Amino acid sequence: MTHSQRTYECSTGTGLDYGIRPDRMPGYITPIDRFFLRSHAPTPHLDAARWSLRIEGSGVREPITYTYADLWDRFPLVSMVRTIECAGNRRVLFGEAYERKFEGTQWGRGAIGTAEWTGVRLRDLLEPAGITPGAREVMPEALDEVQTRRPMPLAKALADDTLLALAMNGEPLPLDHGYPARVVVSGWLGAASIKWVGRIEVSEHPLHVPWNTEDYVLIGPDYPPQAPSLGMPITGMPVASLVELPWPARLRPVPQVVRGRAFAGENRVTAVEYRIDEGSWQEASLAPPEIPGAWVRWQFGWDPEPGDHTIRVRATDDQGRTQPDTVPWNDLGYCFHPVLSHPIRVESTT
Repeated sequence: MTHSQRTYECSTGTGLDYGIRPDRMPGYITPIDRFFLRSHAPTPHLDAARWSLRIEGSGVREPITYTYADLWDRFPLVSMVRTIECAGNRRVLFGEAYERKFEGTQWGRGAIGTAEWTGVRLRDLLEPAGITPGAREVMPEALDEVQTRRPMPLAKALADDTLLALAMNGEPLPLDHGYPARVVVSGWLGAASIKWVGRIEVSEHPLHVPWNTEDYVLIGPDYPPQAPSLGMPITGMPVASLVELPWPARLRPVPQVVRGRAFAGENRVTAVEYRIDEGSWQEASLAPPEIPGAWVRWQFGWDPEPGDHTIRVRATDDQGRTQPDTVPWNDLGYCFHPVLSHPIRVESTT
C-alpha cells in the first residue's frame, strides 16, 4: 500500500484509544460520542456516592477530603471551552516522514477534540487546604489500575483555566472521559488532564513519575536529558493545523470551501495560511471564537482543476510561532507539528 492510499482517520492502539474523523466535524464543539479517547488502563467504574477527592502532601498545611456533593454544592461552578490534544497526535505521519515506525498508539490526525468543560477551578479546592509558602508542584492521580498521574507547577495548577471538571458539553462526565471528576489543564498535552481523579498531591519538592520521566518526554539528540527524566518533559502543545478532509482526499472539480482547525496549546491562533501545489502562500479566513487554549476554525475558497494536488497549511500563534517545515526527531514520536502536505485528487466528471 502506497503513502497516497493510506488513511489515518480512526487509529487504534490498546483497544482503549479512538480518534476523531477530521472530515466529520460540522460544529465548533466536538460531540461527546466523537471526542477522542486515550487511556492507560481500563475505565474504572466508580460510584460517585462513595467517591472522594483527597488533597494532601508536604505543600499543604492540612489535608482535606471532598465528596462529590461537596464539589457541586460548596464551590462556584465555571464553564470554559478548551481543546485537549494527545502529544502523540500525528505519530503515524511522523514515522512516515522519517521512514520509521514508532511504538505507542498509532495516531493519525484524530487525537484532538474541543469541549465545554464545567466544574470547579482547581485553586478553589487547593486553597482551603492551606498551600504552604514552599509548595512547588501539584499532581493529580487517577483511580485507574495504574494510578495514572502527572505533576504540574503550582502556578499552572492555580491558573484561572485549570479546572476539576464534572461535566462535558452540558452533561455529567461520561465514564470514559473521567467520571466522576477529571482535571483539564488548559493548553497542555492531554496526558496532564488526568481522568478519574481521586487524589491530588501538593509537594514542596519536584515530583517524578513515569509519565514525566520515561513517557510523555522528548528524547533525542536535540533534547538533552533533564535528570531524572530521560529527556525534556512535554508541557504546552505546539502550534499545528488540521484540514477537514480525509487523507488522502477526493474532490470534484467544482468551486468549494476547504475548512480546517488550528490549535496553539496555551496560546491563541492569530493567522492561518494555505498553499496549493507550488503556488504562493495566501491567508485563510478565521471564524470566531478565537481564544487561547482552544482551536480556531479557518477556511478558504478553491476552484480546483482535475488532477493530483497538495494542500499545505501553516498556523501562527500570538507569540509569533509558526508551524515549521520540519521538526527534530524524538524517539517516542511526540509533538509532530510541521506543515503537512495533504494529498488531494480532483476527479474529472467527464
